[in-house]
Amino acid sequence: MSYFDHFIKANQAYVDLHGTAHLPLKPKTHVAIVTCMDSRLHVAPALGLALGDAHILRNAGGRVTDDVIRSLVISEQQLGTHEIVVLHHTDCGAQTFTNEEFAAQLKRDLAVDVKGQDFLPFTDIEESVREDVALLKASPLIPENITISGAIYDVDTGRITEVH
Repeated sequence: MSYFDHFIKANQAYVDLHGTAHLPLKPKTHVAIVTCMDSRLHVAPALGLALGDAHILRNAGGRVTDDVIRSLVISEQQLGTHEIVVLHHTDCGAQTFTNEEFAAQLKRDLAVDVKGQDFLPFTDIEESVREDVALLKASPLIPENITISGAIYDVDTGRITEVH
C-alpha cells in the first residue's frame, strides 16, 4: 500500500471533524505567509491559525520567487490579503548545498545540465529573510501599503523570532 492510500483512509477522520460549514474564499486574517516546505514546520498551529485564516505558500527554502509573487498578487488583488509574512526556519535543507554542488550532483545522477540555475540556497538565515522581504518591497506588483514582515521559526523549540 502506498502512503497515498493511507492518506485517503486518514482523510475520513478529518472529514468527520471538518463538518460541512462553508468557509469563505477570502482568508479571515487577510494575511499571506511565504514559508518552507519543511515537514517540521506546521505553520497553522505555530501561528495560532485555523482553517480558512491565511494563505500559506510553501516551497524549498521559503524563498520569494516569480511564482510566489504571482500567487501573492492573486492573494492580494483577488482575495483581499493586505499583509505578507516571510517565515524561514532553522536547520533548512536550502542551507546544505550550493548551486554549483547541486548542479554537479544533478549532472552526475540525472545526466541533466542545469548550470546557471539558481536553486536559491543560502547560508545566513537572517539575511535570506531580509533578501526576500526586500524582493517583495521592491516588486512593482506588491503595493507599498501591503505590510511585509519577516521571521525565523526554530525547528527545535517552535519559537518564532522577528527579523528586522
